Amino acid sequence: MFANRTDLLPKLYTYARLGYNFETFKKDIIAGLTVAIVALPLSMAIAIASGVSPAVGLKTAFVAGFWISALGGSRFQIGGPTAAFALVVANIIQTHGMDGLLLATMMAGMMLMLSGWLKLGVFLKYIPNSVVIGFTTGIAVTIFITQIPAFFGLTLGHDSTEIIGKLKIYAAAWQTANPFTMMVAISSLALMIFLRTNFPKLPFFLIAVVVFTSIVGLLHLPTQTVGDKFGTIITTIPDIVIPKFDMKLIKEMMPSAFTIAFLAGIESLLSAVVSDGMTGARHRPNAELMAQGFANIMSAITGGLPATGAIARTATNIRAGARTPMAGVMHATLLLIILMLAGRLTSYIPLAVLSAILMIVAWNMAEIGKLIRFVKVSGNSDRTILFITLFLTVFADLTVAVETGVVLGAMFLMHKMSANFEIENVDADHHSDMRERLPPNCEMFQINGPLFFGAVNTFIDAIENITTSKMKWLIIDMAHVPFTDASGLAAFEKVFSTLKKQGGKIIFSGSKDRIASDIKALVTSLECTDMVYFAQDFDEALALASN
Repeated sequence: MFANRTDLLPKLYTYARLGYNFETFKKDIIAGLTVAIVALPLSMAIAIASGVSPAVGLKTAFVAGFWISALGGSRFQIGGPTAAFALVVANIIQTHGMDGLLLATMMAGMMLMLSGWLKLGVFLKYIPNSVVIGFTTGIAVTIFITQIPAFFGLTLGHDSTEIIGKLKIYAAAWQTANPFTMMVAISSLALMIFLRTNFPKLPFFLIAVVVFTSIVGLLHLPTQTVGDKFGTIITTIPDIVIPKFDMKLIKEMMPSAFTIAFLAGIESLLSAVVSDGMTGARHRPNAELMAQGFANIMSAITGGLPATGAIARTATNIRAGARTPMAGVMHATLLLIILMLAGRLTSYIPLAVLSAILMIVAWNMAEIGKLIRFVKVSGNSDRTILFITLFLTVFADLTVAVETGVVLGAMFLMHKMSANFEIENVDADHHSDMRERLPPNCEMFQINGPLFFGAVNTFIDAIENITTSKMKWLIIDMAHVPFTDASGLAAFEKVFSTLKKQGGKIIFSGSKDRIASDIKALVTSLECTDMVYFAQDFDEALALASN
């Protein structure tokens, strides 16, 4: 499979061939244990935010985390469930249940593997930054809002899938707020902020969980725990679960699968880029997509959640001294061992603490400072894309938000490209030296910018204004045309037709090889090779027109 595709080789394979000694093992296992301690409470909190049992999040962290590190194209990547999926997963479960989620996750895994095989990893970097910031901020806002009931201990008779509906329900249930729950939530939030600010190397999420689980248990505080809501958490080696395959369900889950694949691809490659920046390493994007795809398939058939590379956990892995992808493999293995030995204790964790963890996660996702800087320095088009994507993510649907943001980004880009397209007749004053050298009955134009569908009308209008029966030669300087598309070639076809009726000829000067090749193919198909010429530069074009 990998014989002729070095871009698909897992980094673990690369480092295994270089040799693996005991010193490296010690550093990897310490890093793996550190990340496992961080991943334990995060995975539970993300699962609850997604509307499933914490056990599902823990299972995903082990299964997907193992395969992402074992097969991935990044040396330090740590994978598992992330907050970016919480909104998507919750919506899928509300509308199609767990069967729909497992099928969508498996389909997304197949899409990711296909993307890696087709070398599409490089194309994900072309997603506008305004779209990425917009939907991540939107997800952060949504996560923050959905944690209000657990943070304040509200008793809800029902819930809503719409954000406005949720806020109305929360407002109506405000009288049911539990002061003990609020005390636990606010205190745990304050402790985590204090520890993160003053002792950033400590696992502040886990410390908060241990401290306030102990306090709630010892004082018998009347606040809801994981066990109260989900029952006893039993952690064992995951069973195989075959997703329900149904053509109708497959069609319904296609948009959700695409969203999961998109988020997994974007977040995993972004995490890999961040780790490269921290270490100087270089990841293999296509191998990373293949690993993400396989990991999501394995997560689906073991009843888990969608997974991707986690930036915070990957950064923790690097800071903890990881040396090879074995650190990620060990993180997953150690996580399973911890769960099997002490998994039942997770039932006693207060939901208020997990909601506080998610609020910190949401704040980190929003990256308010980065958002403010982007708004200050960006143009109107980028700001428009960002706020529309953010608004649609919160109030409509993440799939719609991403699709709209990407389409808007493409439209604004095409508008900018069209605005920068120029076609000049050498009659202009600053071309007087070239004008004087042209022979009689010869016109010349210089094109600056890509000749694509957004610019062809400008090109055709300029040419039609000078095509007369007296013109025998038309020189088009293509030296500053980076590319042309089918619409540009169609415009050339129209020019050929006009010149042919008048007995004129055309010379393309300075065309790039690929553009010249496309024009030659068009000329051959139109059988007008006797009227189209190519020149390396203006002097050669001038010599041809003078004959």
